[in-house]
Amino acid sequence: MIAYTVRRILLSAPIVLIASFVLFVAVRATFDPLGKLRQSRDPSVIHRETERLGLNKSVPEQFLLWLKGFLTGDWGVSSRTGGDVRAMILQALWPTLQLIFWGILFAVIIAGLISIYSAVKQYSLADHTMTALSYVGIALPAFWFGLVLIQFLAVMPRQQFGWANPPLYFVGLHSAGQSGFNLDYVRHLVLPVITLTITLVASWSRFGRASMLDALSSEYVRTARAKGVPRRRIILRHAARNSLAPFVTVVALDAALLFGGLVVTEQIYSIPGMGRLFLDSLLTGDVFVLLPWMLVVACAVVVCNLIADVSYAILDPRVRLR
Repeated sequence: MIAYTVRRILLSAPIVLIASFVLFVAVRATFDPLGKLRQSRDPSVIHRETERLGLNKSVPEQFLLWLKGFLTGDWGVSSRTGGDVRAMILQALWPTLQLIFWGILFAVIIAGLISIYSAVKQYSLADHTMTALSYVGIALPAFWFGLVLIQFLAVMPRQQFGWANPPLYFVGLHSAGQSGFNLDYVRHLVLPVITLTITLVASWSRFGRASMLDALSSEYVRTARAKGVPRRRIILRHAARNSLAPFVTVVALDAALLFGGLVVTEQIYSIPGMGRLFLDSLLTGDVFVLLPWMLVVACAVVVCNLIADVSYAILDPRVRLR
């Protein structure tokens, strides 16, 4: 198992390097790092910054210079805020990690239970109902659903009952002066997590149901039934466990995309996470934030894929021999 994990890590390193170079070239071709300075039309300032950033060198040399700074912790200075880019990204990463953790935790539990139940009760009324609801969940636009949640679970109860504060908050993850895991944090977390998980549960439950049905129709399940193994044991210990491998793969891949894909959720609930940081930087052409941001997200994708590979090997020992 250790040898398999090390081999996967060694294979992931070149992928990160190639991805970072492609991202660097794409951003350099799209954005001008000195765009704002050129508006001042001061040749001396432009010349000085060109020399400092190494823009007078070839693209591979620029990439190596930037990569060296990234690896040593020098991620540059934001042209939008003038702040340290490394501090900005790390600060934005923490709220996003919280949303991803709670969203995936609840989505996996709910989707797993729904997929098992739907597969066991295939073509029943409950199965058809969950299938229809999953299609609705997949089709729901996140921005619309988030606004509906705010209206019906936060604004409307406060107006109807004349409360001083709504039952659930919809701005940030903490109220002013609050921190840590407490009731205030939970009241802030409920709405964005629901907005995040509704689509995940809908898609994962469909995938999990299909995987569970394949497991239930397999030879080893029929053999277990012929031997008189109790039905609950067949479902939980044989079918459910063997259907986890492809399910875990999908969860890990979707989790990787969430690192940079929470733009809508974070914008609706004013959460200063990675998605909102990307949107603000993109709108202002802040290339000094965009490059490290993209590399951090690329690393997150590779790490999540690595976790999926290792999890797959744990669930299916035959994978380690490939």
